[in-house]
Amino acid sequence: MKGSVYNYQMCRSIKKLRDPEHFPVEEEIRAAALQYIRKVSGYRQPSRINQLVFEQAVTEVAASTRTLLENIQLNAVAK
Repeated sequence: MKGSVYNYQMCRSIKKLRDPEHFPVEEEIRAAALQYIRKVSGYRQPSRINQLVFEQAVTEVAASTRTLLENIQLNAVAK
């Protein structure tokens, strides 16, 4: 694989949450996590059999996102 794994463009429907003036509320974090899981899974709405694993994935991504936003250094120099 050539280059960084971070060179891919972000899904346009996922809102940027990092803002030094406003920490996102739980609904914003969960909405971004839901959009990510929808994109990755290819399902807008999972079947009943996949509902639990879909919701679990959204919850885990939301938790990871919250941890990232709470700990990211906002004064880092952009490259």
